[in-house]
Amino acid sequence: MGAERTDEGALSEGFLAQVGARVRSARTEQGLTVQQLADRAEISRRLLTQVEHGQANPSLVSITRVARALGTELTELLDPLRPSGAISVVEAGAEVLVWSDEGGSSAHLLVATSHGRAADLWRWRLEPGAGYQGLADPAGSQELFHVLEGELTLTADDDRVVVRAGSSARLLSDRAYRYANAGATACVFVRTVALSGAR
Repeated sequence: MGAERTDEGALSEGFLAQVGARVRSARTEQGLTVQQLADRAEISRRLLTQVEHGQANPSLVSITRVARALGTELTELLDPLRPSGAISVVEAGAEVLVWSDEGGSSAHLLVATSHGRAADLWRWRLEPGAGYQGLADPAGSQELFHVLEGELTLTADDDRVVVRAGSSARLLSDRAYRYANAGATACVFVRTVALSGAR
C-alpha cells in the first residue's frame, strides 16, 4: 500500500478515544473478530486492538481504512457531528481536532453531512514543509479547497499545482494525491470532501 499516511504528527487523543470506542462497537455489531476487521482494513491485528483501546498512534489513512472496512466513513464515527434537527450548529471550539504535529500543523473536522456522508468540511493548517499523502477515495470522489492564507501545493497523477491565498481548487481524489506547504509561511485552507457513492 505504500506511503499513504499523514507525513508526520499524531491523531488527537480525544479523536482516538472516540473513534476507538465506535470502531469496537461497530465491529462487534457486525459480528467481526479483530483479525477479520484487521484483514479487511489491511492493517495489523495489534494496531487495530490498540485503535479500539485508544492507545495507538495510527495514521489518518489507517483510521480511514478501518472505517471503510466497516462499511462507513471516518466522519460517521464521530458523535459531535451527528445532526439534532433541521439545522445543526457546531459551536466555535467544538470542532474535532483530528490531527496535529509538533510544528503547529493541524486538521480540524468542522462539520459533516448526515445520512450518507455526502460531504464534510475541514480546516487545515500546514506549516512550511508539512504535507499529507491521501488514500484514494471511491471512484468519482472529489475534494474542494479554498486557501485562506499562504499557498497550498496539490499533486495528483502527473499534475502539480500551487493554489495561493484567495484561490480555490478541485481535486479528483479517487487516485493517489498529496497536498503540502512548500511555501515559507503557514498555509491555512478549508477543504470539502465529497465522496462518490455515499450511502
